[in-house]
Amino acid sequence: MRTRAQEGALVLGAALCTALLAQVAIPVPGSKVPITGQTLAVVLTAAALGPRRGLAGQFAYLLLGAVGLPFFAKGASGWGALAGPTGGFLVAFLPAAFLLGLAARHGYDRRWWTAGPLFLAGQLLILAIGVSWLRVKAELDFATAFQKGFVPFIPGGLLKAAIAGLVMPLAWRFVLKRRD
Repeated sequence: MRTRAQEGALVLGAALCTALLAQVAIPVPGSKVPITGQTLAVVLTAAALGPRRGLAGQFAYLLLGAVGLPFFAKGASGWGALAGPTGGFLVAFLPAAFLLGLAARHGYDRRWWTAGPLFLAGQLLILAIGVSWLRVKAELDFATAFQKGFVPFIPGGLLKAAIAGLVMPLAWRFVLKRRD
């Protein structure tokens, strides 16, 4: 059984991992949303920590960024980042972390042939929520929002899902060997 301090450290670690990978940001011409490593951190930390701690880690990430720490892409911070056109992508980390953590609890992250599709679904969930928010906040029609907030991120989402789909089963194999 973990202590509260250990639980807190895991949650804070997830938030810090997401903040670190948020700084890997590649601008997308014509879009307010950069390609970042955040979603890779979301899927990996959710799978590693499970639904409750994965959700808490992403909530901590959003809260720490909202109160002024430079945790969002390109060192951005503040409540405006959450309320603005790209905020939906950030807020989407919460349901994605919970659902991915839940699926991981049932072992879907332990084999590459189930982990890859699981992590791709997580990427797509984040994009779908983000595009919906972008459409409303930027007052775009669906086609434009989809073109700016979804299409450019498909290759990166596939790559991040593949990375996570390979990393998590290897990590579990390592962890289970050490337990034996």
